Amino acid sequence: MKRESLGIVNTQYYNPSHDLILEGGERLKNITIAYETYGKLNKEKSNAIMVCHALSGDAHAAGWHEGDRKPGWWDIIIGPGKALDTNKYFIICSNVLGGCKGTTGPSSLNPETGKPYGLDFPIITIKDMVNVQKMLVDHLDIKQLFAVIGGSMGGMQVLQWCISYPDTVRMAIPIATSAYSSPQQIAFNEVGRRAIISDPKWNNGEYYSLEFPDEGLALARMIAHITYLSNESMYEKFGRRLQDKDEYSFDFSTDFQVESYLHYQGSSFTKRFDANTYLYITKAIDYFDLTENGSLADAFKNIKTKFLIISVDSDWLYPPSQNKEILMALSTNDVDVSYIEIKSNYGHDTFLIEGGQLNYIIGNFFSDTLVRDVMSHDMTWIRKDTSIEDAAQLMIAEKITHIPVVSDNDKLIGIVTAWDISKTVALNLKNLEDIMTRDVITAWPDDSIEISAQKMRKYNISSLPVVDDTGRVIGIITTDHISTLMAGSY
Repeated sequence: MKRESLGIVNTQYYNPSHDLILEGGERLKNITIAYETYGKLNKEKSNAIMVCHALSGDAHAAGWHEGDRKPGWWDIIIGPGKALDTNKYFIICSNVLGGCKGTTGPSSLNPETGKPYGLDFPIITIKDMVNVQKMLVDHLDIKQLFAVIGGSMGGMQVLQWCISYPDTVRMAIPIATSAYSSPQQIAFNEVGRRAIISDPKWNNGEYYSLEFPDEGLALARMIAHITYLSNESMYEKFGRRLQDKDEYSFDFSTDFQVESYLHYQGSSFTKRFDANTYLYITKAIDYFDLTENGSLADAFKNIKTKFLIISVDSDWLYPPSQNKEILMALSTNDVDVSYIEIKSNYGHDTFLIEGGQLNYIIGNFFSDTLVRDVMSHDMTWIRKDTSIEDAAQLMIAEKITHIPVVSDNDKLIGIVTAWDISKTVALNLKNLEDIMTRDVITAWPDDSIEISAQKMRKYNISSLPVVDDTGRVIGIITTDHISTLMAGSY
């Protein structure tokens, strides 16, 4: 399929009616959530994917805003024909709590004072960010996400989603991340925060009506950006080449290209990010620790999600060893998990750059989707002694056309359709057993969705009961569950 751009997109805003209770115990009122969506939500609302952004990201993950010089930060994998194919999936990305791109954060107006929060904004955690995303998902009336995906801090949110809401996430793809912040990672964040706080213009966080602490924020970004690159990529990109000169200046001006590059990264960052937001988000990253009593396996004991973990061989900020810890902890709990290590010289930033590898890896992961990955567990069924009138009323109330008939131990014994109900009038039938079909076409949880689609086409039916090895009904899969996931082929 041809890969195309989403074109012009717009940011939306949601204001929950209830307060947010933070993990630290404080309460936030009148919060705003900035978010963007791409693609269409299917009838079953089963094709939604939550994209979680990294520290400096925002809700604008793909497509173009009017006047932009470049598209959203993950446009390389979001859009028609890409791994997060908007012909198949409904993509959601929201700016995190504490952000500065539309979602409530320290630069937002405090409803109690009418002035920016500044340091009156409460300390937040990754868990708080995920709870806000859950509020948005509830607002969109989505009961279960097809997948949650993100890199770096976004990967932390992915892991937190699966722990906080294990029944809400079918598949998870954490990329270049960790289940806890190491001492070295905390140290880098602290140096960045000190750079901001040491800027005289920071003014204890009260700078919004004054000059912004751009020098401190730029320095913090320069420090952080070094950790996003690898030694190999810096040699390849800069080497020891000089910047606009042929020999050393023998002073403290900028001599090397790598110095000039870091100055540019720092300066450009100050034009799009808030210094206080940097303080709050890095602190949330530092606090992130999913281990329970020193055990990561214990933290994942209730996981029900299918996982793909992606790491980068040249990433020294969140190295493969930390990603493999997640793999081992999930494997200990018999979670369905795959692991892939990308080969790249780009370091931690690989997940924002290597579109080719990411599209291939993620696309293959989604193409292996099984019935258990998309079926509905929340289904309607009846017993064989149910009256035809009650069955008809249930179909009307639930807006369904097929109802499995089960025994007292929930084993499938037949199915009743709307067509069967309609025959009762013409044939004057009274009992459910007179109209139900006993030879039922079913699906197995480990069937591929392609197999289920073939059955539906062959027998011209729109849904299949899903049964386990004992014949017990455990779910149902419909054409709407799979048609969008097989765009162009169903």
